[in-house]
Amino acid sequence: MSSPTARLFAVATATTMLFAGTPAQAEPTSPTAPVSSGTNAFAPLATCYGGAVRSYFETGRYGGSAGQYRTTTRCRDINVRNASVYATEACVIFVDKTSACNYWTYLPANSGWITVATDVRDGVNFRVRFENLRYEYEPLIAYHAF
Repeated sequence: MSSPTARLFAVATATTMLFAGTPAQAEPTSPTAPVSSGTNAFAPLATCYGGAVRSYFETGRYGGSAGQYRTTTRCRDINVRNASVYATEACVIFVDKTSACNYWTYLPANSGWITVATDVRDGVNFRVRFENLRYEYEPLIAYHAF
């Protein structure tokens, strides 16, 4: 029977060797659109979320509205990330057209990025409205990428 130290060393060495290899490359999707070596498949996501704006409500209460924002060329969609300790719902109001929400999207507590409006043109003015399931004393913190 080997010692626990030897087993730990073997696992650590194997793990290091697994991560020391060359990074995986995506296969081209079509012969007319080849992927060059060194292409970063996550670059569009980093660019989109890199311009995110933070909203902070001292007390979450029953919700609130953030913005007015204007869509940009960074993202094709409007994305929201809930950084609060409780779940909330979000919708987008396209202020130049209406004062009503597009549709409600559930955002779990400490969520990742979730799309709340898809295929939005550049230069569109909007607000993000939040609605909580109950009165919240904790802050509502969200990030918007558009």
